[in-house]
Amino acid sequence: MSTVLDVEQLSSCGNAVEHDIETPHGVLHVTMRGTPKGNRPVILTYHDIGLNHKSCFNTLFNYEDMQEITHHFAVVHVDAPGQQETAPPFPTGYQYPSMDELAEMLPSVLTQLRISSVIGIGVGAGAYILSRFALNHPSLIEGLVLINVDSCAEGWIDWAASKLSGWTSNIVDIVMSHHFSTDELTENLELIQTYRLHIAQDINQDNLALFCASYSSRRDLDIERPTVGLNEDTVNTLTCPALLVVGDTSPAVEAVVECNSRLNPTKTTLLKMADCGGLPQVVQPGKLAEAFKYFVQGMGYMVHSPSFPSLLFSHLSTESVPSAGMSRLGRSRTTSSSSITSMDSSRMRSLNSPLDAPGGGGLDNQSRPQTMEVSC
Repeated sequence: MSTVLDVEQLSSCGNAVEHDIETPHGVLHVTMRGTPKGNRPVILTYHDIGLNHKSCFNTLFNYEDMQEITHHFAVVHVDAPGQQETAPPFPTGYQYPSMDELAEMLPSVLTQLRISSVIGIGVGAGAYILSRFALNHPSLIEGLVLINVDSCAEGWIDWAASKLSGWTSNIVDIVMSHHFSTDELTENLELIQTYRLHIAQDINQDNLALFCASYSSRRDLDIERPTVGLNEDTVNTLTCPALLVVGDTSPAVEAVVECNSRLNPTKTTLLKMADCGGLPQVVQPGKLAEAFKYFVQGMGYMVHSPSFPSLLFSHLSTESVPSAGMSRLGRSRTTSSSSITSMDSSRMRSLNSPLDAPGGGGLDNQSRPQTMEVSC
């Protein structure tokens, strides 16, 4: 699949405004497109190691279906400290923020930009940061899309492997193996070369090493799957709807499945993308945009579009819409945290939305406690 890394298009379209925001743990560079609209949340993104908001999210947000959604939402792209384009190197001895501290920088962003709540989209390290943010500040998060999320601390085997690889590999090789499987590194040569050059040439290498070290030192999120009707209000878990996304050949598959097994099954959807590796937002932007559209609709925000002229963009009560609906992407559920319900594209297109008629056979997350898992 041909993939072109366009880091200019997003910044040149729309009314993007860049901000350097002071936080308790340093300055954070953010880019905002649009203005908050009524009581709707703002979409907030956070990228993975080796990337910035442009290289991580341009392909997705430039996709026509995603632009259809963002026409109704303001968007804030967060760049981790020192990872934005032309970022200067940190001074010698600079203490890079921990993952917890990076999460605690986000409330300052919302306060200064006058944002009351967000729907987060995070990849890898960014998914971890947004998860920690949601655990600490649940009232500020309405929903999360977590791509390649790893809720666990780095194990000692992983730590030893990273140390050994660090002696024989440079930071670019380490980051590439984080993003791509061995097969993908040898098969999708155009994509690999594009991102290898970007990581090596566009990201300050010393700053990148600090961000990578912070991510490698992350703590376990210590989330626990609640028992529905018993301890939902007392266990440490995400309280907002969550869509977990991973490519079927991604190095993060096991970590994402493990995270899914720890989350509230009534509010969590696991989406495994076929023919996709470590960057689903780049390789399969259409599928991810469609998944996001129905995830947002499941939260009660209805997208009006030429394809769905009867769906008006408004906020509905949570009683009338499933909290983590995936509409056309699937209706089947499974009690297994690792099995995936297979669904091809033609079947996805033929399924009716549970939002077509109130009470008309849609997903009932309260009466069906199993996590919804789909593959596309």
